[in-house]
Amino acid sequence: MRQRPIPGTSGLVRTMSLLGDPVLHSACAEVTEFGPALDRLVEDMFATMYAHQGVGLAANQIGVPQRVFVYDCPDDDDVRHVGHVVNPRLVETGGIELRGPEGCLSLPGLEAGTVRFDHAVVEGVTTDGRPVRVAGTGFFARCLQHECDHLDGTVYADRVTGFRARRLRRQIARAPWGRA
Repeated sequence: MRQRPIPGTSGLVRTMSLLGDPVLHSACAEVTEFGPALDRLVEDMFATMYAHQGVGLAANQIGVPQRVFVYDCPDDDDVRHVGHVVNPRLVETGGIELRGPEGCLSLPGLEAGTVRFDHAVVEGVTTDGRPVRVAGTGFFARCLQHECDHLDGTVYADRVTGFRARRLRRQIARAPWGRA
């Protein structure tokens, strides 16, 4: 559903899918049609991500079950990374596994300690079909892994374990949007 434009962007803000929406727990389909509709989707995803003050957004978070994500995320050295990946594949992870705070626009207002690798590489294509390879470290690596998870039907809450998982489930149940 298209809603309203964001000043300075050409995209429109779409409705966010929240935890409990089946689209978030289903693997997304590969993009097979490239053209203006895909360009609009990416523009809308950026507008929606910025409107919700996020650093990444997967297409299924706005109800579109296609393998696309956008990002505007800093790494641990405060270097800003901005872009999109169509049909992304997480091809490499490594380095140290770190537990760090992780949130999600589909679980607004919540975060939990989630284990992620501090290095990640994603390969895919752009909206015009050109190959793209995105490598990240630190927080940006966390973002890349998080968005790839979304497209495989996994939300970060699925990765949280132990007392953190129990606490997060209680917070979700109390959240005004909680449907999990």
